[in-house]
Amino acid sequence: MSVSPPRPARVNLATPWARLSLALVLAAGAVPAAAQGTSQTDPRVGLRAGMYDAAEASWNLRVVSKSRPAPGFERSTNSDLAFTGKYAIQGNYNGWQIWDISNPASPSLATAFVCPASQSDVSVHGNLLFISGEGLSGRLDCGTQGVRDTVSTERLRGLRIFDISDIRNPKNVGNVQTCRGSHTHTVLADPRDRENVYVYISGSSQLRSPNELPGCVGGAPGENPNSALFRIEVIKVPLAHPERAAIVSSPRIFNDLTAPARHGEAPEDVARAATAAAAARARGEYTVTIQGMERIAPGQFIQPLLDSIVKQRGGTGPATAADSAALRRDLQGIVNRMFAEDEGHGPRPGPTQCHDITVYPGIGLAGGACEGYGMLLDIRDPANPVRIAAVADSNFSYWHSATFNNDGTKVLFSDEWGGGGQAKCRATDRPEWGANAIFTIENGRDMRFRSYYKLPAPQTALENCVAHNGSLIPIPGRDVMVQAWYQGGISVFDWTDAARPFEIAFHDRGPSDSTRMGPGGSWSVYWYNGAIVSSEISRGLDIFQLQPSRFLSQNEIDAANTVKLEQLNPQGQPKFVWPPSFALARAYVDQLERSSGLNAGRITAVRQALTNAERASGAGRRTALNSLATSLDGDAGRSSDGAKVRMLAGAVRDLARAR
Repeated sequence: MSVSPPRPARVNLATPWARLSLALVLAAGAVPAAAQGTSQTDPRVGLRAGMYDAAEASWNLRVVSKSRPAPGFERSTNSDLAFTGKYAIQGNYNGWQIWDISNPASPSLATAFVCPASQSDVSVHGNLLFISGEGLSGRLDCGTQGVRDTVSTERLRGLRIFDISDIRNPKNVGNVQTCRGSHTHTVLADPRDRENVYVYISGSSQLRSPNELPGCVGGAPGENPNSALFRIEVIKVPLAHPERAAIVSSPRIFNDLTAPARHGEAPEDVARAATAAAAARARGEYTVTIQGMERIAPGQFIQPLLDSIVKQRGGTGPATAADSAALRRDLQGIVNRMFAEDEGHGPRPGPTQCHDITVYPGIGLAGGACEGYGMLLDIRDPANPVRIAAVADSNFSYWHSATFNNDGTKVLFSDEWGGGGQAKCRATDRPEWGANAIFTIENGRDMRFRSYYKLPAPQTALENCVAHNGSLIPIPGRDVMVQAWYQGGISVFDWTDAARPFEIAFHDRGPSDSTRMGPGGSWSVYWYNGAIVSSEISRGLDIFQLQPSRFLSQNEIDAANTVKLEQLNPQGQPKFVWPPSFALARAYVDQLERSSGLNAGRITAVRQALTNAERASGAGRRTALNSLATSLDGDAGRSSDGAKVRMLAGAVRDLARAR
């Protein structure tokens, strides 16, 4: 008997994301790696485990507060963050929580809104809150009972829109359904269009039935020009009438891309998986080989196949020994077809969607982290983004998110190797796998690879760890980023020199469980108005502040904190602008001292001149500052860091003009 997967399995596993999900499920059957043996010099190594009492290590970061989840949210995954005014909005698979962080040392819960969905990615614009829903159980009415029917008018897979004018009483004012749901989304405010905002939808789940939402059909665009795959969705939201929000375009930014080369698993994992698979076969379980590694096939994958065999032969009840033997014979071929690994069918197609898109309206570009590729998109026409560049890297497993530097000359992509649920920061894991890749942007459209950055402290096999969400910190004159690494904690690093990134601060906890890989870790961490806010998957909301060190001066921190944002969606990068301040000027002086851009005597003289000018007022201050700026102009031509001296001179002139 030839075994074929039942129709639901064939449909559900026809997309790259579904195939990746299967790989992650199968990989979970492998035996965990042993805890790494490494130097004890890094305080992050060997931390005691615990959910709320794990040992912690900090370097150049101060823990300001730790807030536990609201009742009803404790056992549900916290996801991404957005910010408006004094509030941090924290997504959660059970809804969202809104925290008042006006006092970072003592956040207070303003709202805990129950509205289950996967994964409740959040963004804000004005008084509108946008929430992603992708899973099959999300409901239009936010009910907790889920959706049982295969086809249902009660299901929400797409974008929710809430009015949060009354922050404690959000009101649903619109919903937009999409064929693949919304795993993440990105809000784009076009400065030329004040009446609308645009939302880019990255849906990565299986296609819903066309009986539930017309037009949800699959296939390659060449075979089916109406395919709901190989595209993103653009939603236009009229700000005065959000209930009229609707899809206005479905750009096919993936056309003509083929599947890139990818690395396999670490040799140690392959060996451990082979041992585990042999033991599983001895117990009568099923195994398959995916991307060169034998894995244990989980029961939730095997049982529908066995049921299909029974149905094909017209039988009832449990599968027989003959049914099991038939499945063992055909299982590898079934998986090969699902993963398109069988030979003779030409190049495999590339990605069919992005995981995340970061827009930077200030430069007219977006960075698309799109499974097997990192992309640059031209977003000057917000309803019709156009791919202008795409790069692949065999060291990357899953392009996850993107971050530009402030002047738009670089872009950083993260790689979520292992899907966020596996330990990928062990001593045995290669440093270029599950890391960040840093590119310079040249000629406005070409990306040139410069380096990788990965969390430098090895983590244990009990800690899911890989590069995840982060943001720039507005340190003037530098590119500094804070980033989440799940149970690897958070890392602050400098990538001003794109070829030589280095860490300058961190915070980490021990594993959430000492016996197994338990839930926990930083999903995302962002700088917002002087605070560094982390969404901890299980433990709640953490807030940190930078501390001065040999890598970062108090003046640089003070200058960063002069930047005030009204709102922040990390996937919608703002362009940082520093108001005139003595902290800004002194920050540049500190950087010139660090780089030896001016000699020690001149550094001392400039600092004294700034002190004297600050003590003066009115015309006296302006005269002193203009005189200092003029003298710095002369220094610039003789300095080894002339560009920074000119930045300092400009900051001093701006101070002279300020009132």
